[in-house]
This record gives sequence, structure tokens and C-alpha cells, in this order.
Amino acid sequence: MIGKSMNTISSIRPTSSVVAVPLSRRNVVVAKAISKGAEVAAEGRSIRRSLNTTGRYTRKPVDDPKVQELMEEHGVGYSASGLVAQMRDNNMMWQQGEVNVKLAKAYGYCWGVERAVRMAYEAREAFPEAKLFVTNEIIHNPEVNKRLQEMDVAIVEDKGAGKDYSNIETGDVVIFPAFGATVQEMKLFRDKGVQMVDTTCPWVAKESTRSHCAEVKLFGDKGVQTTCPWVAKYSHEETVATASFAGDYVIVNNMEETNYVCQYILNGGNKEEFLDKFSKAISKGFDPDTMLERVGLANQTTMLKGDTQAIGKFLEGTMMKKYGPDKLNEHFIVMDTICDATQERQDALYEITENPGSIDLMIVVGGFNSSNTSHLQEIAEDKNIPSFWVDSAARIDVANNSLLHKMMYGELVETKDWLKPGPLRIGITSGASTPDKAVEEVLDRVFRIKDPSFAGIQPKECSPVILPTH
Repeated sequence: MIGKSMNTISSIRPTSSVVAVPLSRRNVVVAKAISKGAEVAAEGRSIRRSLNTTGRYTRKPVDDPKVQELMEEHGVGYSASGLVAQMRDNNMMWQQGEVNVKLAKAYGYCWGVERAVRMAYEAREAFPEAKLFVTNEIIHNPEVNKRLQEMDVAIVEDKGAGKDYSNIETGDVVIFPAFGATVQEMKLFRDKGVQMVDTTCPWVAKESTRSHCAEVKLFGDKGVQTTCPWVAKYSHEETVATASFAGDYVIVNNMEETNYVCQYILNGGNKEEFLDKFSKAISKGFDPDTMLERVGLANQTTMLKGDTQAIGKFLEGTMMKKYGPDKLNEHFIVMDTICDATQERQDALYEITENPGSIDLMIVVGGFNSSNTSHLQEIAEDKNIPSFWVDSAARIDVANNSLLHKMMYGELVETKDWLKPGPLRIGITSGASTPDKAVEEVLDRVFRIKDPSFAGIQPKECSPVILPTH
């Protein structure tokens, strides 16, 4: 029954006053630093912890059966009887006429994403008359976000001039998306007296806890300056949210940027050039001359693991060269904050493409702004396998056998006659923000191109869905 826990959505009821709470400490994404940056981090932890005392904050789903039914009806959950469900029961394979399809063993919705969508639906069910807002897209999937908008859940986006929260008032409901919210947003909505539903993926939340705990273990309370080189995309929602809690950090996105930082560590350099190069990717007041002596490496949870490992090894070698092997542990630590779901989907794609000659092409389904999906496309392209990344079936033109698809570096390309005559072996996977329905709709159009008489896949009772735990 809804409403028994202080952490459930329905236990949060509108209030006419804002609760003032004392600030307290909590772990953050970067290593603790005795600096102005550390004060920022401490304040962020205090604000986040203070939300629990408001009586207007929840961070757990209630698994409402009514919501489950609605998610299935809307196609924003796991497939229970459609093509994907039937493929799960058939060793991840499907034969439709001349088309043989192999679905990656790990694909689609991860636990954190499904949890976020479920909590957004539960918020609408718990507050049927309230105004609901999401501080960004709930996840990187256009169809899911469209469904929420159809349920009168407003998505507040930054269209270049910052987000406008001026029309959100006491008693409204604000949902923090799976990527998290900034400390500034948390403070704003705490003080506004709104109901807060925090769907932040626990793996994203752990990004800060792991980094801080590892730093304390190795550096303790020595009063030393510690900086976090962070492997991430500085404009990604997860990075923006987590960085708002951070002390001192510099964000690198590739080996070229890492090499630049490492050369600065070893040889010094032009400070103004450094600050200009990383102007959007460093903490306020960052000083490369004094803040790169002790570093703790972390990463955005959806980055490509091989890339982050290579960056970690390169940075480790740099610190070893600078300070010597016997002093390495005093100057460097690496925290693995790649989420398991991201890694499992990457591993599954490596497996399905291990023998490139076994498939004729790959289809990658997922939002065009999804970091983890972009890396799935990258794996296929790096193996020189024809790979087509679409965010929905709407990108596929059945009548003309053409599609609009994205390449790993962002180019949007139209390809005509992409499905050749004769037998075809297709590998397919999907990003962690992609519901099963999106994959089913893409394959439906593939089958219609190959066979104009195709009439769809009939629903069939399948084995119960084994919900992922991460």
C-alpha cells in the first residue's frame, strides 16, 4: 500500500512552510581537499543530506501494480509478450523469413533507468492534481520523455539561457532525473517547499561515495591538496550534476587531453593556456600549478571502460615518473566508477561482434544524446562492421528502404538501400535508456522492408522477466 514509508512518493504531502535544517557532512565525487573547493564540496553534501529531513523528499519506488500495468501499456517497461520477450525465450535469436536476428545478451534498460521511469510514473499516480516537473529529460530516450509529457509532466530544459524554474511553486512536484540534480537545484527546491522525487541512479550516487571513501583510505586527514582528474563529457547531465558537489577537479574526455594534463604535471607549462583549454571542464579557482600534486581519478559511469583504463594507466605512469614508485600511493589513486550495466552491455557487444563475418550489420537503438549508446556504436564501428544507430523506428523509411542514423562522432547520415536483397544476418543491441518496445518497433520496420506482406509478431506468453539488479 502506498504511503507507509517516509521515503515513498505518497508519503510526501504539500506543506505551506519551508523546513529550515542544519547543514551536515556527506561524501562527494572527488577526493577531499583542504581548500576553497573542499568547502564547496562540504556544503553540497550538507544540502543533499538536509533533503531527508524535509518530509518532502523521496528516493525509493513503491512498485505500484497499477503503475506497472500503465508502463506496459505505454511500452516504457520490459517486454512481457512481444518480440524481445520471445527472443529471450529463444536464446536471444529470431528468424523471420530471410532475416536472422541476434540480440545481445545484455541490452536495453538497466535497473537504474527502469527505476527512474517507474518513480516518475508513480509520482504522477500519487499526485494526480499537482503540477509535475522534471529538471531534465528523465532518461535519454525520446519516446519515454514524450510519454511523460503526454501525462502533463513538464520537462525543464536548458535551451541556451539556463533553466527557468520561476513558475515552480510550493506544493508542486519536482522530479530529479536518473542523471541526478545539481546542488544548486536541490537547495532551490528545498527552500521553495516543493515535493522532491529523486530518481538519481544509485550508481551515479555511488560515484561520489566511492571517490571520497577511497581518498580517505589512502590520503586520510593529512591536510593535503587533492584533485580529481575526471574522465567524462563535461556537458553531460550526469557530469554537470556531480561536478556541482565537487571540490577541485579537471575533466578530460580523451587521451589527447590526458596527455596535455600529464605533460603539465611533468614539465609545467603555460597556465593561461591550460585554463583556457579546460575553461568549461575545471572547478572554480582551479590552479594547475598547485592542484595536480595529488590526484584521484574517477569517471562518468557511462564511459567506455577500455578508454578510461588506458587513461588511468597513463596518468599512473606520469605520477610514478614524477614522484617515484615508492611515493605513488601518496600521489595517485584510481576509482572505478563505470557502472556494471554499462560494462555488461559493452561486453555483450564485443561478444556478438567477436567474429565480424558472422553478421552482416549491426543495429544500435538508443537516444542520440545517450553516452552509453554512443560507445556501443563506437565498438561496432571500430570493428569495421556496418552499424546503424537510430533513436527510434521513426528514423526508418520502409517505403524507400532508407534510414537516418547517427555515427559515433555525431554525424547524422541518411543511408539508402541499407538492407540488401537476399538472406541477412543482423546483430542488434540497445542502450541502457532504451525500452524493449523501441527495439521491437525497429525490427518490425526491418521485417516490413524485407517482406511487404509481414503482418507483425503476435504476442505470446513468455517466461517472466528477470528484472536486473543493476
